[in-house]
Amino acid sequence: MSNHTETVARPTGPSVADAMKAKLEAAFAPLSLEVIDESHKHAGHAHAVTEKPGRAGAAGETHFKVKVVSQSFQGKSRVDRHRAINAALAHELDAGVHALAIDAKAPGE
Repeated sequence: MSNHTETVARPTGPSVADAMKAKLEAAFAPLSLEVIDESHKHAGHAHAVTEKPGRAGAAGETHFKVKVVSQSFQGKSRVDRHRAINAALAHELDAGVHALAIDAKAPGE
């Protein structure tokens, strides 16, 4: 009888949310920033299991909401703000983030 136990690789380093937060802070110097992992709301959906799973092939860290207030959004359209955020998070979007809800405002909005 064998006591063979399979070891599953666990992700190391910052979470996807932490990496996203760091990139958004560097790109936009926000006055306020929230990165909210909403993956638990979508756990039963087929893409959560079959399409580009989250970190290290595990479920989760696929659906996020970003709330950001930054002076850099002053005078920018909603589309331009979203494009800028999507560009800053291009790696995460390509590497397993399936959905990103964005609330981007300039101060005073």
